[in-house]
Amino acid sequence: MYSFPQGFPDPAILAIIAALITGCAGIPGLFLRTAGAGQVIAVGMQMLAALLGIPAALALLFARATVTYTLNWGLPFGPCELAIDPLSAFFLLPVFTVGAAGSLFAVGYWPAAEHRSSERGLTFFFGLLTSSMALLVMARNGVFFLMTWEIMALSAYFLLVTEHEREDVRRAGILYLIATHTGSAALLVFFSLLVARTGSFLLPAAGSLSALPPMMMSVAVAALLGFGAKAGIMPLHVWLPSAHANAPSHVSAMMSGVMLKMGLYGIFRTLTFFHDPPLLWGAVLTVAGITSALAGIAFAAAQHDLKRLLAYSSIENIGIITTALGVAMLGYSSHSHTLAYLGLAAALLHILNHSLFKPLLFLGSGVVIHATGTRDMNLMGGLGKRMPKAALLFLIGVVAICGIPPLNGFVSEFLLYLGLFSQLHGSNLAYIVLLAPALALVGGLAVISFTKLYGSVFLGTPRNSTAAHGHEAGATMLMPMGFFALCCVAIGLFPQFALGLISPALACFMPMATAAVVQPLEYMAILGRLSLLGILLLATAAIALFWSLRLRRLPVLSAPTWGCGYQRATARMQYVASSFSEIAISVFDGIIRQRSERPVLSGLFPRPARCVDLPSETVLERIITPVFTVAGSAFAFLRRLQHGQMHVYMIYIFATLFILMIWAH
Repeated sequence: MYSFPQGFPDPAILAIIAALITGCAGIPGLFLRTAGAGQVIAVGMQMLAALLGIPAALALLFARATVTYTLNWGLPFGPCELAIDPLSAFFLLPVFTVGAAGSLFAVGYWPAAEHRSSERGLTFFFGLLTSSMALLVMARNGVFFLMTWEIMALSAYFLLVTEHEREDVRRAGILYLIATHTGSAALLVFFSLLVARTGSFLLPAAGSLSALPPMMMSVAVAALLGFGAKAGIMPLHVWLPSAHANAPSHVSAMMSGVMLKMGLYGIFRTLTFFHDPPLLWGAVLTVAGITSALAGIAFAAAQHDLKRLLAYSSIENIGIITTALGVAMLGYSSHSHTLAYLGLAAALLHILNHSLFKPLLFLGSGVVIHATGTRDMNLMGGLGKRMPKAALLFLIGVVAICGIPPLNGFVSEFLLYLGLFSQLHGSNLAYIVLLAPALALVGGLAVISFTKLYGSVFLGTPRNSTAAHGHEAGATMLMPMGFFALCCVAIGLFPQFALGLISPALACFMPMATAAVVQPLEYMAILGRLSLLGILLLATAAIALFWSLRLRRLPVLSAPTWGCGYQRATARMQYVASSFSEIAISVFDGIIRQRSERPVLSGLFPRPARCVDLPSETVLERIITPVFTVAGSAFAFLRRLQHGQMHVYMIYIFATLFILMIWAH
């Protein structure tokens, strides 16, 4: 057990209280008639939960101990245990952080006065989603885990379909429901197999199971399908782009920044059960991860919908995390402790980094959509002059997600590269160095994608009247963005402290590998030198900014320039988002199917025409949809059983019970 100074509140109790407070945050608004009062109360409760939960999670993280509570719930599934170990405490940090920031952002983005019909439900389910995810990482009983998992899934669904009057939102909601319940079915199989193996509904203790029995391969497959569908690992990602694109932006920030991590948490937690994972498991995770990273960022580069680009980028980052975890498992299985340490450190640190820069970008997209009324980047442009604060904060998120120093996205990818190159000399895993060029390609495509995004949205001149009249966001929208941007800069400048933050969770996950690293402080020193380089880069940028401000005070001479034959440039002559990435996307033509419409011009004075490029979702449209169509046709005869007559339904029930009784006898 752990001990804290006398009079110090129990941090585990504070974390549980914080989780319950967030779940109740939206309840007052359901009964208050004053517009906005419930939303303000919800923000206050979310902030209170963050003030209680984040320090409690940090205290439990650095205590390096497991705190367990047992609830006597009277159900026939064994005791209901809640436990917080360093791994759970680590995942609690983004839950409370993004929950509080998203609720504050909603005050300006989705004000109750303008959305009276939808704000109450949105606020209620947002708090319920935050609470369910906090309780999920504490759950140690399989049935209670599934209960909180379903609450999380359904809360996210009701948040997603907030604007249910739109057909595309309804379609996204249906697709999400199908995908999430398919994953839940896999989790039912997963927990059933665990109960058959252990004889208890409690989750197995760390390192208590062997992966050698044949049943364990089925357990691993069920876990990968169930948790991988929630995390958005390809090809289980089909729900993610439409869900993130059509949800309100602060909900997208929560779904991408936190809810996807619940799928990763399930994979992490499952791997802790086994003391001898085979090389095959690490290889599968590595291949699935690098495939998701490459395909995800390639699809992102093809998008001209702002939020769909960010959604596909989430698949890319989940792929990077999965790749790092797979590399760690390869190192663990082959007793390469340095590789295991660096791979796992990269995975955990990228989880933390992604939970900062991706909410920043999704909240920034909300600011842009709020100002322009569109998600189409081809219709934007020039917003940097009209909303400079939001543009600067968004730029920080763009640099961070591209893995460019001195921001936080670079640090976690640097650790992964460090682990890969550590296998060059005298290692039986030297072949994994081939992942480095693939990761470099992912980074290059990320730079193309987000250069396109930032340039088409904030630079140039407005492409339509709404972009020309864009306006700066209010304080309640800029403050959460500023907080995330500050965290991105802080971790990028002081990565050694971020490594210290994840070290307890790393030791909890893989204690033997951590202990076997001869000089763990060596990596602290490397990151310390990286910190100095980051500070130097920031100082150089500050000096350049200072001189640019001084140059603005000098007299400016103007003269005509060579206009390449176009003396009167218009906004239509700019590159749009689609044309900027067209050449890069053509390389992946076999993966990304572009639906292009090109007009045929004829005559001396052709009529107005337009070009259309629509990237398609290959896996969904070419594989899954045809399979469901064939399955629907094959089972169409079952619809005859559903005819609305209650007495016939009762006969069905009695017949089913009779057959089950005979079978059991």
